[in-house]
Amino acid sequence: MAIIAILGSYLLGSISFSVLIAKWLRGIDIRHHGSGNAGATNTLRILGKGPAIGVLLLDALKGIVAVLIGHMVSDASWVAVACGIAAIVGHNWPVFFRFRGGKGIATTIGVLAMLAFFPALIAGIVAIAMIIWKRYVSLGSLIFTGLTPVFILLFRMDISIFVGSLLLCVFAFYRHRTNIIKLVKGTENRLGSSKGGLPRVR
Repeated sequence: MAIIAILGSYLLGSISFSVLIAKWLRGIDIRHHGSGNAGATNTLRILGKGPAIGVLLLDALKGIVAVLIGHMVSDASWVAVACGIAAIVGHNWPVFFRFRGGKGIATTIGVLAMLAFFPALIAGIVAIAMIIWKRYVSLGSLIFTGLTPVFILLFRMDISIFVGSLLLCVFAFYRHRTNIIKLVKGTENRLGSSKGGLPRVR
């Protein structure tokens, strides 16, 4: 059952809501516009706030449901962790969309909120404060995924949750590798900047 749950979580994660919503609203493939990323931030740039909020919530929900599936099929915490990771892998490399997905942060938020609520909450508050201050979503994402394992360790949570959070941190830094270079160079796009040739839907 654990293997089926993990596979099902991957397929759930492979549902790319930003691609589907952009196709539905504008008839476009959002991966060909803006940053080319299939996620909430690029949806904000291309389609506006409403669709971006929808994508953010739906992508986070994928992570929440995946962890719940893991808990339903097994009492072992590693199964829930594996299901959460599988959903993020699906989001990043979706089988339904030629393995071209997003960076997985919204889904990671959903997963970590279910696995380690208070550590994720504290890390999230720090990340949001940084986003408000610097207006770099990518920096906030990296801070969130980088700090959560630290707080999980401080809260002395299950080792499988800690190891899983470290893996998610690696995923996030890998998927943001170009953003990291831009942050160092000072050329990263700030929140609110418009990148791409389509006017926003308001």
